[in-house]
Amino acid sequence: MTTLPPPPGTAEPAPGGKQDFIRQIVRDDLASGRHQAIRTRFPPEPNGYLHIGHAKAICLDFGIAEEFGGLCNLRFDDTNPAKEDPEFVRAIRDDVQWLGFDWAELRHASDYFEVYVLAAEKLIRQGDAFVCDLSAEQVREYRGTLTEPGRNSPYRDRSPDENLDLFRRMRAGEFADGSRTLRAKIDMASGNINLRDPALYRIKHMPHPIAGAGWCIYPMYDFAHALGDAIEGITHSLCTLEFEDHRPLYDWCVDKVDLAGTPELLAPLVAKGLPNVAAKPRQIEFSRLNINYTVMSKRKLVALVGDGLVDGWDDPRMPTLQGLRRRGYTPGALRLLVDRVGISKQNSMIDFSVLEGALRDDLDAAAPRRMAVIDPLRFVLANLPEAHEESLTFSNHPKDESFGTREVPFSRELWIEREDFAEVPPKGWKRLVPGGEVRLRGAGIARVDELVKDDAGNVIELRGWLDPESRPGMEGANRKVKGTIHWVSAKHAVEAEVRLYDRLFSVADPDDESEGKSYRDHLNPESKRSVRGYVEPAAAEAAPEQSFQFERLGYFVADRRDHRSDAPVFNRSVSLRDTWAVKA
Repeated sequence: MTTLPPPPGTAEPAPGGKQDFIRQIVRDDLASGRHQAIRTRFPPEPNGYLHIGHAKAICLDFGIAEEFGGLCNLRFDDTNPAKEDPEFVRAIRDDVQWLGFDWAELRHASDYFEVYVLAAEKLIRQGDAFVCDLSAEQVREYRGTLTEPGRNSPYRDRSPDENLDLFRRMRAGEFADGSRTLRAKIDMASGNINLRDPALYRIKHMPHPIAGAGWCIYPMYDFAHALGDAIEGITHSLCTLEFEDHRPLYDWCVDKVDLAGTPELLAPLVAKGLPNVAAKPRQIEFSRLNINYTVMSKRKLVALVGDGLVDGWDDPRMPTLQGLRRRGYTPGALRLLVDRVGISKQNSMIDFSVLEGALRDDLDAAAPRRMAVIDPLRFVLANLPEAHEESLTFSNHPKDESFGTREVPFSRELWIEREDFAEVPPKGWKRLVPGGEVRLRGAGIARVDELVKDDAGNVIELRGWLDPESRPGMEGANRKVKGTIHWVSAKHAVEAEVRLYDRLFSVADPDDESEGKSYRDHLNPESKRSVRGYVEPAAAEAAPEQSFQFERLGYFVADRRDHRSDAPVFNRSVSLRDTWAVKA
């Protein structure tokens, strides 16, 4: 097959560079001279916590700016004071930096409120906007349907002077909430309902947390977002596919206001000393990140928290970035996920196992190894002296010598996993059985000789023998033994709380209500279990958010809120394999 060269003016990606349709647009714009520099923005609304879908947007907005030597702003869309909270602002800033990005400038839509008002007045004078007295219900009636055109508002033909007077009185607080709106005058017969004279401003008598008590009108998202991008000189305004039908309105706002051609509108920013570029941005849409076994509706996430169905926004079962972080997900894993999912125009559902696989791959290389037992069964090596105590040297990572080694205490009495012993073993069993041998990780070959049971017949202790000539490196270590198990010294182990997390929902599509059930009916009762186990001392000494592979058990993280060295708390981040595939 012959590979044709790119057409003239098309920039080729650097060797090993990421390739997708958005990055190609950026390359072409730079190669053609349309842009000399790239500016993007991440514009969250501070009315909730960011979720994993936002991670894709963050990685794209900041990543493209980083890759092409450009700048990315963090801009809070704070146009609705009724829903915003400083708690959400702090969490969003924390999330962006945790993912490994930083912003060129921190902005707020409220920084531009005076500019938006001047822009609205310009539209009014041009005859492109009017004050409408229809109620919200009447506006819906007049709007029409997908198959029927809308009808003009009876207030659409007010003169520019009357509209300007009414708008300024709206701004002065003369009218009640909902009594009037400022609407764009576009086309009530448009096939795109977003262009049927959409609202640009609404009245809301509520002080703004930043702009203060002097505001009682607030711009609508489409108006504020488009002009915010233009003010900041954003070259590529990246958003998800649900905004594709809004793009004509976005362009209409930018073109009709024409900030670059009317720099006097930017005078309030100049007075504040805020930099502005006033360029024409280009909106580009991409598919959002959808993952099964989750819900990402903000309304549903709020309900999960508010109704006590989870333990807060940072519950490790939540798809919020704060929850994923507490679960033990790493910035590297989420960035790897975004790279694997890719950027496209095609909506799709990603299997939860892809998310878990990204974490396993990241932690396999990055997480030191430790030993822990989460369902302990005592194993006494009766042929060792009661006071026997020694230290064994273990590698911290079997694939990377740079992680170094650690000393692990060993004694006569051990804790092993209860599931590593079977009194009546199933076919193919390779672990401990009465009279059988197993290799104790790094300590030698052991055998069970005696079972101690309680009154109910449950095995509560194993007693056996350790072959003193079977340590690694000794000749006796070479004989064939079916299995290897891990352990911790009962004398030295530190008791720990181990939280075993799983998927929050038991079905792949918890949003499906076709059978009369809601997402609440699909909550997984096994999504969280808390057990008392034991960890080796080197694990207990972990700092909060330190991740480990607990050998043979999975990847675990020291809880960022509750973990202490004298009272360890570990969260299971992910198992060593996809247990849900096994269940299925």
